[in-house]
Amino acid sequence: MPVVVVESPAKAKTINKYLGSNYTVLASYGHVRDLPPKDGSVNPDDNFAMTWEVAAESRKHVKAIADALKTDDELILATDPDREGEAISWHLQEALASTIKKGKKVSRVTFNAITKAAVTEAMAKPRQVDVPLVEAYLARRALDYLVGFTLSPVLWRKLPGAKSAGRVQSVCLRLIVEREMEIEAFRPQEFWSVDVVLATPRGTEYAARLVTLGGKKLDKFDIPTATAAELAVSAIDHRTFSVKAVEKKPATRNPYPPFMTSTLQQEASRKYGMGAKMCMSAAQRLYEAGYITYMRTDGIDMAPEAVMQARDAIKSEFGAAYVPDSPRMYKNKAKNAQEAHECIRPTDMHATPEKLRLADPDQRKLYDLIWKRTIASQMAAARMERTVVDVLSPDGQVGLRANGQVVLFDGFLKVYDEGRDDDGDDEGRLPQIMEGEAAEKRKVTPEQHFTQAPPRYTEATLVKRMEELGIGRPSTYASVITTIQDREYVRKDKNRLIPEDKGRMVTAFLTNFFRRYVEYDFTADLETELDDVSDGSRTYTEVLSRFWRDFSAAIAETAELRITEVLDKIDEFLAPHLYPPREDGSDPRICPTCGQGRLHLKTARSGGAFIGCGNYPECRYTRPINGADEASGDRVLGQDEGLDISLKTGRFGPYVQKGEATTEQPKPPRSSLPKGWSPESITLERAIMLLNLPRAIGPHPDDGALVEAGLGRFGPYIKHNSTYANLTDPEEVFTIGMNRAMEVLAQKALRPGRAPAAGPLKELGAHPDGGAIQVMPGRYGPYVKWEKVNATIPKTADPMTLTIEEALVLIAEKAGKSPAKKPARKAAPKAEGAPKAAKKPAAKKPATAKKPAAKKPAVKTSAS
Repeated sequence: MPVVVVESPAKAKTINKYLGSNYTVLASYGHVRDLPPKDGSVNPDDNFAMTWEVAAESRKHVKAIADALKTDDELILATDPDREGEAISWHLQEALASTIKKGKKVSRVTFNAITKAAVTEAMAKPRQVDVPLVEAYLARRALDYLVGFTLSPVLWRKLPGAKSAGRVQSVCLRLIVEREMEIEAFRPQEFWSVDVVLATPRGTEYAARLVTLGGKKLDKFDIPTATAAELAVSAIDHRTFSVKAVEKKPATRNPYPPFMTSTLQQEASRKYGMGAKMCMSAAQRLYEAGYITYMRTDGIDMAPEAVMQARDAIKSEFGAAYVPDSPRMYKNKAKNAQEAHECIRPTDMHATPEKLRLADPDQRKLYDLIWKRTIASQMAAARMERTVVDVLSPDGQVGLRANGQVVLFDGFLKVYDEGRDDDGDDEGRLPQIMEGEAAEKRKVTPEQHFTQAPPRYTEATLVKRMEELGIGRPSTYASVITTIQDREYVRKDKNRLIPEDKGRMVTAFLTNFFRRYVEYDFTADLETELDDVSDGSRTYTEVLSRFWRDFSAAIAETAELRITEVLDKIDEFLAPHLYPPREDGSDPRICPTCGQGRLHLKTARSGGAFIGCGNYPECRYTRPINGADEASGDRVLGQDEGLDISLKTGRFGPYVQKGEATTEQPKPPRSSLPKGWSPESITLERAIMLLNLPRAIGPHPDDGALVEAGLGRFGPYIKHNSTYANLTDPEEVFTIGMNRAMEVLAQKALRPGRAPAAGPLKELGAHPDGGAIQVMPGRYGPYVKWEKVNATIPKTADPMTLTIEEALVLIAEKAGKSPAKKPARKAAPKAEGAPKAAKKPAAKKPATAKKPAAKKPAVKTSAS
């Protein structure tokens, strides 16, 4: 009975359903071997020999496959149809080499969809592992290892806090950082437009825009100010208008091609806000369940039988008018198409989202997207009529234009329209307008605009840009974007990717000292060379040798660099963005606090980068590296006790400070803003309240120790001796009194899991049989204690309001559960002078010879 191996148990379950009991289907759970994460796993001096190791969690899976092969003579490797799938099959074959004895048959099968027909057809066409495809994997894996294990230590030494650098991740990070620098350097430009509401002689209104003024066609910035806009409005107001021309043009819109990996990730992000990782996870589950074809591909081709099935589904669902005369064929633009050429499509075109009724919401949304896009790709084009109406004043000095569009036949738009990354103006329907008729002015509206900075990347637009540049491949997009977020180089805020300080520093370092390796063209060319390896036109050692020769030399050049030298270089590189010009024309590098020190780029042990004064420690001025300074929020709020109270921005966020650093007082009083407090809301009074924390509430009624309210790293709190109790409302720290403080401290003491306090929470009185009854705090909640009886207080009862009567009931119930102890018998009194009874010797057990312990056979282990 052949043993079939796939990557995942879900895929194994689906395939087993089609193959039946004549096959044993097992899962490898992904890759079973990898390079050990230590130096020397790839040896450039030995023709890039690689040392592989079976992962600890994979050994049981390899053993299960090996055990199955003891009774079966055929191994069928049925992993995914791309480069990674081929590599998994190769690793399995190598790891099982000792098990695959002479005479056993090993074959490789691939299928682009997990359906009965596809699986059956694949089983009838076995082949061997594709060596060039495996070598393409080996080249990529070796490159990533060499970059990671040689460049990352350089980062750790030169940039404290930097985690690591990856070959593709570093280039992706550069894209995000450079976009952020463009945004910071952007200066908006003002311009105006003038919109006019016109009406036909029949009273129907329509919108138009000013396009000609003074007989000259207007460009975007020809109305630069409000004054110019007012003059334009005046010119319109003092003229009458008539329709000069009405031009109608037919237009068509063709459908979009079916999905490949990048476009699926982009649409899932636009329409549902799915990140690349979430999208691919849902797609993986749909593929393994047999609902869609393989989801990692650069291909947009569709199998001929799928095209015909789509046309049949369109006809049955929407009618013959929506089926084009001939099938639509899409040509793949990608050179190598990730070795899995077909698009992402449903395996059954007639399985509409309504019929499938998937339970998982992410899978349901994604399948709906894939089905609609695939069906739409084979539908008829949409037909439209676009209308342009030119309205002119009698003297020809002022011209207006109205645009409209009418959909004559919706075609593929009935099912699907692609989302947009940025909003655009939609042209609406125009009323019936006749050439030569009068156009009555109803309303003239000038509108101010400013040019917009380029938008931050979303995961969708970043994938699109990487695809345009030829960086990465379908199997890497999601992991690359996830990695730079996990390393805290980038954060995602409202679906936009924003570089952190660490990310900026890493990009600046690599751009200065390893510029070639983060260049877009170099990375794209390297990807092309790796693709050449997969089609057999290059050897992987040739690609590795050429890369390593120059890369190792670049690494050696940075060995002697000092951290200060690196920071100076980065400081110089980022200077235009770190030190933007000041409005007063003063030197932006001079410290605004002491007026003497020069600002420099610095790093903390945590790896965070910031700008600090060169006169440290005499001057402790700091600010973030994103260009924010005193002009963006730092201001004096007023004075208290003759000292300035200032609102400042540091590398850890906004804070208030009393006075400035001096030799006598190098650390002036300061306080960070509580969570939820915006810098705009800070007044002098609120700043003084913050600076006066911690605030004394009063002496504790039990021991007289001071109870205080303050703000800490975990938020507002109440403190009594060494006990800290959190407050939920930051405002309460300024108003809380002793009664409320006692309540908060009591709740802290009663919290389950807290170590018992030294004393009782409450004294209830004396037990009728003697002894005090107390309410005690316990690790698992409060309880009633009487002598050696501890009775748990029910969660429904309040320990602080428990009465002695209720406590007695709890004690009685607890004591009743314990077995009654029998009273000890008293020995009979002995007569005086009676001899003591001799102790009876204990009977000895017969001695038995000890058996020697059986030695376990030695087991010799070796790493695969």
